[in-house]
Amino acid sequence: MKIIILGAGRVGFSVAESLVSERNDITVIDTDARRLRELETRFDLRGVVGNGTEPAVLAEAGARDTDLLIACATLDETNLVCCKVADMEFSVPTRIARVRSSGFAPDSPLLGKDGFAVDRIICPEESLTRYIGKLIEYPEALQVREFAGGRACLASSRARAGAPAVGLRIGELRDSMPDLAMRLVAIYRRFAEEPDRFVRCDGMTLIEPGDEVFVLAARDHLPEILSALHSPRGQKARPVRRIMIIGGGRVGQRLAGQLGQLPGQFNIKVLEESEQRCTELASMLPTEVLVLQGDATDEDLLGDESVEDVDLFLALTDDDENNIMSCLLAKRMGAKRVLSLINRRTYADLMHGTQIDIALSPAQAMLGELLAYARRGDVQAVHSLRRGVAEALEIVARGDRKSSRVVGRRVEELRLPLDVHIGLIVRGLDDAESDPGAREPQVIIPRSHTVIESNDHVVFFLPHKRLVRDVEKLFRVSATFF
Repeated sequence: MKIIILGAGRVGFSVAESLVSERNDITVIDTDARRLRELETRFDLRGVVGNGTEPAVLAEAGARDTDLLIACATLDETNLVCCKVADMEFSVPTRIARVRSSGFAPDSPLLGKDGFAVDRIICPEESLTRYIGKLIEYPEALQVREFAGGRACLASSRARAGAPAVGLRIGELRDSMPDLAMRLVAIYRRFAEEPDRFVRCDGMTLIEPGDEVFVLAARDHLPEILSALHSPRGQKARPVRRIMIIGGGRVGQRLAGQLGQLPGQFNIKVLEESEQRCTELASMLPTEVLVLQGDATDEDLLGDESVEDVDLFLALTDDDENNIMSCLLAKRMGAKRVLSLINRRTYADLMHGTQIDIALSPAQAMLGELLAYARRGDVQAVHSLRRGVAEALEIVARGDRKSSRVVGRRVEELRLPLDVHIGLIVRGLDDAESDPGAREPQVIIPRSHTVIESNDHVVFFLPHKRLVRDVEKLFRVSATFF
C-alpha cells in the first residue's frame, strides 16, 4: 500500500515505524529536514521537505497514486487542510487527520465530503483517556482492548501467586471454568537478566507466578477471568476509587473532567507544577476534582496527600523522566498501582518489568486505530501490543466455500502459521447491527471442529507482526478458489 504521512513528530515517527515494518511504500512530509533525514536513516522510506497543505508538495510526495493519507502534524488546521487538498486535487481514497480539538464530532458535516473531506479523526488524548478508563474499570488488568463493538475483549494481567488459575495448566483452567467464553492466547514469562520471553500456549502450558497472560474473552466474563489470574483465592479485586493525576495538560484535564462527571464514584487529585495552569484547571474541572500545585517528585508533598492510599497513580506530563521518577517514588511510598506516560520507546522498554506497573506510549495507544486502514481484506480492528511487536486483529470472513479459503471449513483445516492463535469468533454481529430486532451476537471459543461461517468476525493473536500478511492472505476473497 502507498501511504503519505504528514508530520515527522512523535506520532508520525511511530506510525511510520509500524507501517514500514509491513512493507508499505511510505513517504513522510515535514518542514524539518533534520527530522526527515533521521527517519530516512533509520527506515526504508522517503522524505519530502515542505508544507503538506501545498499541492506541489503533495504532488512531489506522490499523492496522485497514493492509497492512504495520514495527517498527523502538530496543528489541527494543517491536518484538516491537507486532507481537503488531497481530496480535491488528487482524489486520495482514504484520508485520516489527527485532531486534538474536541469540537469536531465524527459525523459532523464539517468533516464530510463538502467540508474538510476527512474519513476518520484520530485524537491521541481521547485514545489515551479510553485506554486508562479501561484500566480503571478492570483493576487487575495491564491493558484491555475491545473487539466486535465491545462484545469481546483482549486483556493482559500479571499472574500472582495464590490466585486460583496460577499453578494450573491451561487445559486444567479450561476444565475448571467450562462455562466461560475465554481463551488464553499468549504468555510472556520473566527471566533473570533478559527480556520477557514469549511462551506459546497449548493445553499443557503451565501458568507461573509473574507471567503476563493475554486472554481473549466475552466482555461479560472478563472480570471473573482476570480475578482468577490476579486476585488471591477468596479475595475480590479492590475497585479504583482514589486517583492521583500528575500533570494538568490535555490528557490529564480530559481524564479528570470525564471522571469528575461521575459524582461520588472517585476521589480525584490533580497535581500540576504551573500556578497559572492550576488556576485554569480549577475553573474548568468539576468541583469534585481537587487541583494542587506542586512538584510530583516532592516526597513530603506526596506524603501529605496520602499517596499510600492511592489506588491508581497516573503520571501524564510531557516529561518522560519526571513521569518515571514520580511513579517510582509513589510506588515506593505505597501507591497500589502506577502508570507512567512515556514517549520515548527506549524508555518504555527499560521500564517494562520494573516497579512501574504500566508504561504507556501515547502513540501505541492510538496506533491500532490507524493500522486498520492500512490492512488488506475486511479488517475491522487492530491493536498493537507489547510495544508494537505483537498484534491482535479482528477480520471478517467473507464469501462462500468456493471463493474463500476459510468459509465452510473447520478450524483444523485452516493453513495458519504455527504461532497464530484464533482466539474467538463473534457470530451474528452484522445482522444485529443492521436489524435491531435480531438476536444478540454469539461469542464462540473455536475448537478444532468449529466451522467458519460467512460474516463471522474472527479475532487473532499474532506474537509477531510479520505474520499479519499470512492471515490477511488467507481471508482474501477471490472470484474462484480451487
